[in-house]
Amino acid sequence: MYNPAIRAAMAAAARRRQEEEEKMTNYNKEDLEGWEFKIVRSNIGRFRNYKRVQEVCAEEAKAGWELVEKFDDNRIRFKRRIEKRSNDQFLNTDPYRTTVGLKDGAIAGIILLAVGVAIALTVLISSMAKDKGGEVNMPVILPFIAILVAVVIVIVTRLKR
Repeated sequence: MYNPAIRAAMAAAARRRQEEEEKMTNYNKEDLEGWEFKIVRSNIGRFRNYKRVQEVCAEEAKAGWELVEKFDDNRIRFKRRIEKRSNDQFLNTDPYRTTVGLKDGAIAGIILLAVGVAIALTVLISSMAKDKGGEVNMPVILPFIAILVAVVIVIVTRLKR
């Protein structure tokens, strides 16, 4: 799906995030006794908005999760007593979810859709100009299409927040 250079860059970024999280989550034996922890992630910076953080905390609280800290606009750490697992069967949600908002696949789909729209627009504009006997001024058209694609991506990601 991705070329090797992109895959390598994505893997390196994931390793850096993992190392950073391990440094940020220092626990001693007493901290861990009777507790479980998780980090909930958002690929689109959902935790930038205080209201959204409160919504996610309320959803997680239904499963007994308590906010420990907000790392940044993309990651929040929660903890809960192990005894709370016994209520998991009564929940309508996954108590071990680790992602909110758009998933990686959805983001990739949006980008591919936007690129497809850009290609289709380029072909359409080009064929329309040639049908009228004119030439296509690609240096003018391409920035317009790039801006249009960027606007579509921003609108779609904002709608999901």
